[in-house]
Amino acid sequence: MCGIWALFGSDECLSVQCLSAMKIAHRGPDAFRFENVNGFTNCCFGFHRLAVVDQLYGMQPIRVKKFPYLWLCYNGEIYNFKQLQKQFGFDFQTLVDGEVILHLYNRGGIEQTASMLDGVFAFILLDTANRKVFLARDTYGVRPLFKVLTDDGFLGVCSEAKGLINLKHSTSLCSKVEPFLPGHYEVLDLKPSGKVASVELVKFHSCKDEPLHVTCDTVEALPSGFDLEIVKSNIRILFENAVRKRLMAHRRIGCLLSGGLDSSLVAAVLLKLMKEININYPLQTFAIGMENSPDLLAARKVAAHIGSEHHEVILNTEEGIQAIEEVIFSLETYDITTIRASIGMYLVSKYIRKKTDSVVIFSGEGSDELTQGYIYFHKAPSPEEAAEESERLLKELYLFDVLRADRTTAAHGLELRVPFLDHRFTSYYLSLPAELRIPKNGIEKYLLRLSFEDSNLLPKEILWRPKEAFSDGIASVKKSWFSILQDYIDQQVDDLLLEKAAEKYPFNPPKTKESYYYRQIFEKHYSGRSSWLPHYWMPRWVKATDPSARTLKHYKSAAQE
Repeated sequence: MCGIWALFGSDECLSVQCLSAMKIAHRGPDAFRFENVNGFTNCCFGFHRLAVVDQLYGMQPIRVKKFPYLWLCYNGEIYNFKQLQKQFGFDFQTLVDGEVILHLYNRGGIEQTASMLDGVFAFILLDTANRKVFLARDTYGVRPLFKVLTDDGFLGVCSEAKGLINLKHSTSLCSKVEPFLPGHYEVLDLKPSGKVASVELVKFHSCKDEPLHVTCDTVEALPSGFDLEIVKSNIRILFENAVRKRLMAHRRIGCLLSGGLDSSLVAAVLLKLMKEININYPLQTFAIGMENSPDLLAARKVAAHIGSEHHEVILNTEEGIQAIEEVIFSLETYDITTIRASIGMYLVSKYIRKKTDSVVIFSGEGSDELTQGYIYFHKAPSPEEAAEESERLLKELYLFDVLRADRTTAAHGLELRVPFLDHRFTSYYLSLPAELRIPKNGIEKYLLRLSFEDSNLLPKEILWRPKEAFSDGIASVKKSWFSILQDYIDQQVDDLLLEKAAEKYPFNPPKTKESYYYRQIFEKHYSGRSSWLPHYWMPRWVKATDPSARTLKHYKSAAQE
């Protein structure tokens, strides 16, 4: 996890512009470099480093003797870099996983490069010999990337939007700062003036397609067919492989543990594999919640079962409320459910950074979208519509859960690893018949749970624990975190302000005092940037006015039982 920043064709003094690069310093607390491009005095790279792999030679932009005309700034981890090196006979100059991007590009161009990378990444690749700039981002947008391109060809690129919004330019920066789309690469021509012109934007991978890099995966061909036993075995093999490949790190590994199915599976498999490869320190797991909240109690049970060194962070209501503004500033969104769920994750990340030496943090993001874990999937009109909704959610992850997970951890200099979003695991799961993937017997994620039922990785009551939204699970059963927030916000927003909300904020107008409060804070820091969020996250197929699972009938009836 790092912070990347680059400018091409700047009219302003670069020493002034580079102040914007410091807005993302939290992403790389270990080192910083600012470097001009030879022959292009108005082009430069900025890089904030969190040293996780090759601590000696990992500074960027990466340049190697073999390709003096290539400059690479990337944020991410390429899990198959050693397999690619072996398959193609690449001669590496460093131990940095990202160096493989230079070799792949030299061998087969940008399309093959982006398609063959098994990992999470956002990168800027400059080829001065051919006068090209390339931008690319992984399938689910696990690593963030934003860009701004003016009409006269000034390009700014950054890991977070906050590093671009204050850039200076002769025509003033009225052009839109926008997220770079996941699963895409862009080709731009670099002019002698240092300005650029976009040539094409290409989608190189879709979540349903088996990735090209399967040819150099450590797990070879799996048995085919949809016999239930074969499917369950394949799910276990691919998930374990997804966790195994993410063990690549020279810094201590930890794991977020809410006590729900997803984070518990990740923690259990992670600890099992760490023992197998003789990692000589205990796995630290981290839970946050109010005193005796459902998440804390369940996480305690899981930690005892798997034998992790468990840490509990007690969420203080006042502390949570005080964190709202800094959380919204970090997130760069005003989405209601994203902000609610981010507060706990932000505070637990703060604890990890201050009180422990864990830096590489595993988490369970992506499972709800992939395995149909949200409560409202019980109301899907058909298996086919449920499957379509699952794919829609995966495509929009970069706006919601993946955004939350990246920003809340990166704000405290931690690196996130999300095995449920492994390319091969997700493409396999999505290839299964729609009927197999729907909730069954009133239980969501039924197939995933069934696949691990005989593994003894988790206690049965955790494996079959009903879905609990993170923002709800950290509070007590009696009063959820979202209702505590609403009680506080009720006092902060006047009724009249809410009545006139649509006039003040015509795009995505706030409908509740809570959403109005968040929007005010967002506009304070990112005025006029509301289009970053195309729509609020809300459940489908139900008449919901609030995104919390606790407001849905299915949840209420389960709680009453």
